[in-house]
Amino acid sequence: MFTGIVEELGEVVGKDELADAARFVIRGPVVTADARHGDSIAVNGVCLTVVEVLPDGQFSADVMAETLNRSSLAAVHVGSAVNLERAAAVNSRLGGHIVQGHVDGTGRVVSRAPSEHWEVVRIALPAELSRYVVEKGSITVDGISLTVSGLGDDWFEVSLIPTTLALTTLGRAPVDTPVNLEVDVIAKYVERLLADRAL
Repeated sequence: MFTGIVEELGEVVGKDELADAARFVIRGPVVTADARHGDSIAVNGVCLTVVEVLPDGQFSADVMAETLNRSSLAAVHVGSAVNLERAAAVNSRLGGHIVQGHVDGTGRVVSRAPSEHWEVVRIALPAELSRYVVEKGSITVDGISLTVSGLGDDWFEVSLIPTTLALTTLGRAPVDTPVNLEVDVIAKYVERLLADRAL
């Protein structure tokens, strides 16, 4: 489990394309400081398992075809910046919201409207996810826990504070950039429970 509070901007330093998967090597000195084989690290909101901790603050992780097909990681290349977060410790504060690292779909940046102290970013919302998104609710965009500040039928908006603009990939993502989306898991459980009750 994660909280959606990005710990550092990492960098993809290696990517091996395999027949039905890819192996990434990512530099992130903060998240690798105490990392071990088998640990979970969220990369742009995708929960990946550390295969090997490497020198120079790097780690390797395998990404299956299923994950590549459902997330924006297929478009990530050597030199790409990525948002990194270690799994939450049981005794840590939940600074964002409950994030699983299981991407529900992808959106894309539609527009950016800068202001003096923040920036409003509009993101296209896939139709199959729209029922789980509510104004003032939580959503995860590329691993960042954000509050929905505006909502339409096929889009939502988030307002980025200076810290988010400076310390995450969303702060510099141009229009048309694909982003990973994870909706609030509680909404999905409630829907399933209500559907079962109706039977």
